[in-house]
Amino acid sequence: MSLVDHLPILIIIIPLIAAPLCVLFDSAKASWLLALAACISSFIGSIKLLNTITLSGPISYSLGGWQPPWGIEYRLDLLSIILLLLLTSIASLVVLFARYSVEQEISKNRIVPFYATLLLAIAGLSGICISGDVFNLFVFLEISSIASYTLISLGKDRRALNAAFKYLVMGTIGATFILIGIGFLYMQTGTLNMQDLSERLPSLYDNRTIRAGFAFLTVGVCLKLALFPLHLWLPNAYAYAPSVVSAFLAATATKVAVYMLLRFLLTVFDFNFSLNTMPLDVILIALGSVAIVSSSLVAIFQVNLKRLLAYSSIAQLGYISLSIGLASKLGIASAIIHLFNHALMKGALFLALGAMIYKVGGAELKHCQGMLKRMPLTSLAIIIGGLSLIGIPGTAGFISKWSMINASLEAGLWPLALLILFGSLLAIIYVWKMVEAITLQPSTSTATAPLTRDEAPLTMLVPIWALVIANIYYGINTELTVSLAQRAANILVGGY
Repeated sequence: MSLVDHLPILIIIIPLIAAPLCVLFDSAKASWLLALAACISSFIGSIKLLNTITLSGPISYSLGGWQPPWGIEYRLDLLSIILLLLLTSIASLVVLFARYSVEQEISKNRIVPFYATLLLAIAGLSGICISGDVFNLFVFLEISSIASYTLISLGKDRRALNAAFKYLVMGTIGATFILIGIGFLYMQTGTLNMQDLSERLPSLYDNRTIRAGFAFLTVGVCLKLALFPLHLWLPNAYAYAPSVVSAFLAATATKVAVYMLLRFLLTVFDFNFSLNTMPLDVILIALGSVAIVSSSLVAIFQVNLKRLLAYSSIAQLGYISLSIGLASKLGIASAIIHLFNHALMKGALFLALGAMIYKVGGAELKHCQGMLKRMPLTSLAIIIGGLSLIGIPGTAGFISKWSMINASLEAGLWPLALLILFGSLLAIIYVWKMVEAITLQPSTSTATAPLTRDEAPLTMLVPIWALVIANIYYGINTELTVSLAQRAANILVGGY
């Protein structure tokens, strides 16, 4: 076998090995370079795997010479490679951005452990995307979760510790639910392999233990993805974490949790059982609808821009949940499209806020007043990211909203189409708050940056604008995102 044949496991091993090496080097710059090299290597490997999967179909990689279902299997299909490509690309951009931001926001003696922990989080999230075994998926979930708790706690505000503790408690409850659900499935089937489970479960759908396992898994994963009303850990976690961590978690962690939900609902179980036999479609639509309205309304009244974007993320996760609840191929495809596009827009916005914090020293509305004259490139990035969040034509956000509206109308649920439009109108209000402060309001004496032009360093601007350009590109050329999402949805939904 060639090196390329081992890419499924190398993408996990590279950051896992790089993490302890960062600690051994004990140099902030060396750790940054090593983390960047590891992320870029994984990204290149993901591109290669995408080409292989689109041409040849799913990839199965057996560990230890034991063939599945007896041995551990890594399995990659279109859905998992979309998430893996998204994760590794965002990770590469975030680490490139991190050098100066981390030096300002994290104490010097914690910078090296920060990069090591970030690499562990990346390895854990990558493992979730690749694992074809439900227990190993849980193990990788715990690796990424523990690393995430640590990353959040490194914020310079003491409230970061409280936010990390709340996330730890909520995350532990979610993980416990997931583990109980996996245990119930294993008790009745005797297997942990996803493909094997998908073949054995249909004959057991009337079994109460299986249904209880389904319920535990669903609730546990929904807690991890911060679906309303299980979202209480998210606002403070995003607001008080270091800027780099906020951007990384907003763009990847909740998206991987959505991937887990889709994987359990549509691969381990099947479309008909999850969204028709069990009343999960109604529940997801109801909770998603409430999340869109309530979280958008709360976002309008925020003065801290990181908290504003955090509540916006809860609303956007509501859109994804609603789309899954439509229980159709177009609905599932819309959820995957928005999963990808929302990662681009939130990654751009949080990184741009990180650049602003680096220069101005805060993320309040008062800090960004008059920012257009001081940091024009960063300000323009925030404006374009906000337009994509609203769903203005020509941006990636428009493609997501258009697809979701079509899916709602196809299902005959026109009130949901109106709800999606109403959510966009609410987004206009809170995005306008940012735009008004940046472009129209004069700078105040509370801002620490001078009035002269003082743009962020190039290593910050490049990742920000890479994501901004991606927002525009995928808003115009939808061939890759829409076609891959539709193909993935067709495979997941199957003949139902």
